[in-house]
Amino acid sequence: MTIHQSPETVEPEVAPPPHGAPAFKSRHAETIALHGGSFRFDPTSGAVAVPIYQTSSYQLPGTEGADKLFALEAAGHLYTRVSNPTQDAFEQRLAELEGGAAALALASGQAASAFAILNLARSGDNIVSSAGLYGGTWALFAATLKTFGIETRFVDAEDPEAFARATDERTRAYYAESLPNPKLEVFPIAEVAAIGRRHGVPLIVDNTAAPLIIRPLEHGAAIVVYSTTKYIGGHGTSIGGAIVDSGTFPWTEHRERHPNLHEPDPSYQGKTWIEKADAIGFHPYILRARAVLLRDLGAAISPQNAFQFIQGLETLPLRLRQHNENAEKVAEFLKGHPKVERVIFPKFQEGEAKARAERTFKPGTYGALVGFELKGGREAGRRFIDNLQLFYHLANIGDARSLAIHPSTTTHSQLSIEDQLSTGVTPGYVRLSIGLEHPDDLIADLDRAIGLS
Repeated sequence: MTIHQSPETVEPEVAPPPHGAPAFKSRHAETIALHGGSFRFDPTSGAVAVPIYQTSSYQLPGTEGADKLFALEAAGHLYTRVSNPTQDAFEQRLAELEGGAAALALASGQAASAFAILNLARSGDNIVSSAGLYGGTWALFAATLKTFGIETRFVDAEDPEAFARATDERTRAYYAESLPNPKLEVFPIAEVAAIGRRHGVPLIVDNTAAPLIIRPLEHGAAIVVYSTTKYIGGHGTSIGGAIVDSGTFPWTEHRERHPNLHEPDPSYQGKTWIEKADAIGFHPYILRARAVLLRDLGAAISPQNAFQFIQGLETLPLRLRQHNENAEKVAEFLKGHPKVERVIFPKFQEGEAKARAERTFKPGTYGALVGFELKGGREAGRRFIDNLQLFYHLANIGDARSLAIHPSTTTHSQLSIEDQLSTGVTPGYVRLSIGLEHPDDLIADLDRAIGLS
C-alpha cells in the first residue's frame, strides 16, 4: 500500500520540474484542484492526466522489499483493494484541497461514514451524534452499529453542551453533518470541536453538502467525511466516499480514550498504530483505516471512479460558484411565492442559526440545497414532484442537473415519524438540489409545478 501524507512532506514519485525548479504551491482552491498532490505527469508516457491504473496487483520489489511493504515499513502498492496509484493521486489532491494531512478514498460515502466510526469504536463503546443526519447515516448509526455493540447517542446540536453531557469514558467520537440535510442549519463545528478536545474526543464532520464553502478542519474538526458521489464527482456518474485526516488531533495524549490506536495489533508484529505511524512518519488514524478496515472489509474504490473524482475536483470550485448563485435565486423566488408556506435556506434563517451560517460559510455562499413546504402539506408536495419537467426526481444531491425529492417518503422513509421530525423532515417537506442550468429555466419549471400542485 502507498503510505503518503501531505504533499509537503512526501517525495514526488514523478520527475521534478525542469532545471530543478521547486513544485509550485498555492493556497487557492482553483489551483490546488488542478495541481494538488505530488503527481505532475506520468514519467513513462509524459501524460498530464492521471492514468487509470486498471490493475488488481503489483510486481513486488524482491523478497526483502516485499517484507517491508507487508510490514508497512516502506511505501508502495500491494493490491488494489488497499491502494492504487490513481486512487493515491485523488487522495493527495483531496487532502490538500481540504487542508488535511492525508485521505483515504472508499467505495461509497456510507463506507466512509462507517469506517470513520469503526476505526475508533468497538463493541461496548459509544459515539455522540447530532440528530440532524441524512437518513442513511441515521439508520447506520441507530440500527446497524447497534448490532456491532456500538451505541449512538443522538443529541440536539442547538445545544453544543449536549455533547459533553452525553460523553462518558467509553465515548470514542462525536459526529455531525456540517450542513445537515435536510434541516440546513449549520452545525456548531468550532464549539463542539472545542468540547471534544477537552474530553479527548475527536469531532468527525460529514461535509458532503458543502465542500470548499465550509472548511471543517479550520474550525477544529479532527476528521472530515465525504460522499464523493455528490459535489466532488458532480455529474452523477460514480459512487465513492472519502475520509480526510486533519493530522492535528492529539491521539497520544488520550491513550485510554482510543484503545484501537494504542493497543498492540497482532496482525502487524504486535505494534500499536501510534508506534507504527511514528516509525514511518505518518498519521495513525488514517493509516489504521487503510491497513485494517479497508484490508479486512474491502470497501475499495475502483480506479475508474477515482479517475472520475479527479476530473470532478478539477472543476469543483467553478461549479460551486454557479450552484450557489442559482440556489440563492431559486430560494428568493420560492420565498415570494404565495403557495409556499416556508423556505428552508441558510440565508433566511434567524437568530443563532443565521449567525452561525454567516461565520461558517465562505462569504457570499449558502450552499446549493433549498428546502420548502407547500401550503397543502404532504399531498401538495407529492403533486409538485409529479408535475416537474426539468428537475429530476431522484435520491441524490450535488449533481450538475437540478434534482427534487420528497424525503418523508423516500430518503428518510425508514425512520419513524418522530425521528423524521428530529432530522428536520416534515410530511410536506420538499428538497431541491440546485444544478447548473439557467436559473430562469429552473424558476419557470418550479412555478409551473407549484401552480399545478
